[in-house]
Amino acid sequence: MFTGIVEELGEVVRVTETGDDSALVAVRGPLVVSDARHGDSIAVNGVCLTVVEVDGEVFTADVMGETLRRSALGALRPGDRVNLERAAALGSRLGGHLVQGHVDGVGELLDREPAEKWETVRFRLPAGLARYVVEKGSITVDGVSLTVAAVGDDWFAVGLIPTTLALTTLGVRRPGDPVNLEVDVLAKYVERLLGDRLTGGAR
Repeated sequence: MFTGIVEELGEVVRVTETGDDSALVAVRGPLVVSDARHGDSIAVNGVCLTVVEVDGEVFTADVMGETLRRSALGALRPGDRVNLERAAALGSRLGGHLVQGHVDGVGELLDREPAEKWETVRFRLPAGLARYVVEKGSITVDGVSLTVAAVGDDWFAVGLIPTTLALTTLGVRRPGDPVNLEVDVLAKYVERLLGDRLTGGAR
């Protein structure tokens, strides 16, 4: 479990296809590897990955085919910057919202509207996810916990403060770039529970 508060910007060192619909990704992140061990979880652009090896400031993780298909990790190349966050510890502050690191779909940055002290950024929503996104609700974009400022049938907008622009990849994303999206898991649970009540059945 994560909170969507990015700890550092990492750098992809290498991406190695393993030949069985999966890949091995090596990422440099001095902070997140400072106490990382084999089997630990680290979110990379919002995707929960399991550490298989730590070598100095670099950790390596396996990425299976399902993850490559359902996220934008398959487009990563050496030199790309990525948002990194270690799994939340019990008793730590919940600065963002409950984030599982299980990407629901890949969105697309549509446009950016700079203002004096912040920036409004609009993203396209994949079909089927719009029902989980509400104004003033939470959404995770490339691992960053954000508050929805506006929402349409197939898009949503967020406001990015200077800290987010400077310390995450969202500050350099351009129109057309893919982003990993995770909707609020509570919305999905509510839908499941209400669905059972409305249909009068139990699943």
